[in-house]
Amino acid sequence: MLVDSHCHLDYLERDGDLDEVVARARRAGVGAMITICTKLSEFEPVRAIADRYDEVYCSVGVHPHEAADEGEADARRLVELAEHPKVVGIGETGLDYYYEHAPRERQRASFRVHLRAARDSGLPVIVHSRDADDDTVALLREAREEGPFTGVIHCFTAGPGLAQAALELGLYISVAGIVTFKTAEELRRTLAQVPLERLLVETDAPYLAPVPKRGKRNEPAYVVHTAAALAELKGVPPEELVRATGDNVFRLFAKAARPARPQVPIWQSPA
Repeated sequence: MLVDSHCHLDYLERDGDLDEVVARARRAGVGAMITICTKLSEFEPVRAIADRYDEVYCSVGVHPHEAADEGEADARRLVELAEHPKVVGIGETGLDYYYEHAPRERQRASFRVHLRAARDSGLPVIVHSRDADDDTVALLREAREEGPFTGVIHCFTAGPGLAQAALELGLYISVAGIVTFKTAEELRRTLAQVPLERLLVETDAPYLAPVPKRGKRNEPAYVVHTAAALAELKGVPPEELVRATGDNVFRLFAKAARPARPQVPIWQSPA
């Protein structure tokens, strides 16, 4: 089961072709997608998309870029919204010190709220971390002292330090199209050391289209290229990579139902 574990279908819907986007994903063998909330004020449209398509699930949360305006939502409110049957994760949340669209302290406060909501709801936290490895690890460890939780570092671009810390905390690591870029050799060296049973694949669509689609608007169908590149990096057949990462998704996002009829990734489809 090939799964796009992190995309933004509400952004794609603005282009007016979301039905076609989902249809192309199906034809490419993508059996499930998780569309990610970045603002609580825009949660309802995100949830509506998940309700519209059987194979689409969603999250609830506030991106660190939005932490100044929306980031300190009450954890109880996040937990309440997460009771909807299609909501399978908390986030995306975390820290972004590269752009710093929100003050760092507001980002950290928002991150703590989301970690509390993940623990209280039992749903995994979806973590965005850019140029903030040390603080990300510190807050994750702080939260773990308060109780167990699960989660994933999405669109992983950091070094071995964050990867090792995430694995020690029981988190998963999600790989986006950046792994296909020529400039990503250091990232590939780090991912080569991550156990297959802790990896997911994603598009982060509409951003970061993988090679050979780089420069185009990204969409869930293109996760097949990221999966193929990751399989080559890990030295396993694509079918094994798809099976493992799909199993990982449904283990982590346990509230999501595995589709009864598995899809066939595009590289296995009849000519």
